[in-house]
Amino acid sequence: MEAAWPELEAAARERRRELSLPGAAVSERVAAGGGRLPAALLGLPLLQSLELSGCAALRELGPGLAAALPALHTLVLRCNALGPAGLGPGLGGQLPALRLLDLSGNGLEELPAELGGVEGCGEQQQQPAAFPQLRSLNLSGNRVRELGPGLARAAPQLQALLLSGNRLRALPGRLLPPAAAFPLLSRLEAADNEVEELGADIAALPALKSLDLANNRLTELPAALADCPRLKEANFRGNQLRDKRLEKMVNGCQTKAILEYLRAGGRGKGKGENAREEARKKKREKQQKKDGGEGEQDELEAVSKLLVKVLHVSENPTPLVVKVSPGVRDVRPFIVCCVLKGVNLNPGNALKRFLTVQTKLHEDICEKRTAATIATHDLQLVKGPLTYDVQPPGELKITPLGRKEIKAKDLLRQLQLEAEEQRKQKKRQNVSGLHKYLQLLDGKDNYPCLVDAEGVVISFPPITNSEKTKIRKTTHDLFLEVTSDTSLQICKDVMDTLILKIAELNKFTLENKEEGSGSDNEPDALCGPVNVNPGQNTQQSFPLVVEQVRVVDTDGNLKVLYPSKTDLTTVSSLLTVIR
Repeated sequence: MEAAWPELEAAARERRRELSLPGAAVSERVAAGGGRLPAALLGLPLLQSLELSGCAALRELGPGLAAALPALHTLVLRCNALGPAGLGPGLGGQLPALRLLDLSGNGLEELPAELGGVEGCGEQQQQPAAFPQLRSLNLSGNRVRELGPGLARAAPQLQALLLSGNRLRALPGRLLPPAAAFPLLSRLEAADNEVEELGADIAALPALKSLDLANNRLTELPAALADCPRLKEANFRGNQLRDKRLEKMVNGCQTKAILEYLRAGGRGKGKGENAREEARKKKREKQQKKDGGEGEQDELEAVSKLLVKVLHVSENPTPLVVKVSPGVRDVRPFIVCCVLKGVNLNPGNALKRFLTVQTKLHEDICEKRTAATIATHDLQLVKGPLTYDVQPPGELKITPLGRKEIKAKDLLRQLQLEAEEQRKQKKRQNVSGLHKYLQLLDGKDNYPCLVDAEGVVISFPPITNSEKTKIRKTTHDLFLEVTSDTSLQICKDVMDTLILKIAELNKFTLENKEEGSGSDNEPDALCGPVNVNPGQNTQQSFPLVVEQVRVVDTDGNLKVLYPSKTDLTTVSSLLTVIR
């Protein structure tokens, strides 16, 4: 007899659209059911979002999943034990609404034809797309050796394909069918594989903007890579390239220089490449015309490239210092900080765009705050030196954004009650906004906090900032903080991206005059994409200034200095750093 599943009974009774099953809590019941998803799950046809991650007992999906859950748009099955062919017939049907599929961290060695499996590719050619709305597919951290063309037919709208940490030998390999494929694919990641060959057909991906093939076995890069009309970021670090000049560019993440070098034929190619280069040039020009002026925008971006100047500690008469207490080591040990001056948040919706960018970074690169958390403060309201410390939940006091002063334990209890009320009102299991981060502090005896020179808590990661240092439309200088319980490098990568995004926003604000000034209480609302309008004249402006901030231990020994000489390299293709 199958074990009872009260979570599924409640979901059916409340007609929920979202369901998240904690892997560790349900592992025994999954094992008792033969390592499959429970049959009762197939009785929830209204389900739109399903997550079951971290369940070591889940070995296969079982049949009928696709047919039973036609409304599913998000399916997350991360870090389970699916494999070597654990998807079986579970995805053997159409999921017409599915937009995100995460199968990372399993043991998959082969995939069904619908997901690019090599076997049975020919049978799929005349069938309708199995995943016509799929935008993101994450297969990272499995054991896949080869992909077939079935994925291109089954998911024609795919925009992000994540394949890092597998055993792929060639790319694109058999992934691309003879006909046009993946017209919208802009992000392709295949780092930490065994790729020995990057094929020239990589140029057949017209929308490719980001390519990551770090830590593979490449010895050369194809000249056709330069024919990718929209490629902006390319990571080939950790490959033993024969051309040492090219390898130096790769290690410096100089995407533009890499593409220009390949376009010119590279070392030793000389004039023999001229004919092919001319052909490639004509092809690029044709593509740019077809894209409606994409080439013109690229030229504009090159002329008006974003500038950031670094002010070193030695040049700063009043450098800000953050002292780290030993107690954070067991709670949230990593922190990176810096000061950013010259930001313009006053015109129009500039502040709203700033807050929206921060929210999106928390969702994406910060992995919903599980990898890292960003905090931004008005520098003029920050009283240094600062201390990164821990305090018991009953003693830590903070004035959260938009609230009165409260103890941390009472704030979390209040937020949990709000979350439960919100869940009932919306008939969901999951909640949105700040409430979905509360579980990140479960089981902690002490909570992390950033305290100013007056003893006031200005940040309580990963939950909230203080009202005391709230950013307003009149703010021009920022204190930026990124914390993580995972790694220091994640903090630096997030900070790199945050500075790039702020520079893009500042440039957009300068070049687009807006009416009105709005208010300081801008919500984290959605807004239009932040793109420079090539039809407007660029304006000359001073670059943003990034001031280095030292993070030291209680004895004053340096732990972190940001930005150092090696920082901001991940965004160097889009940002010029004056050091």
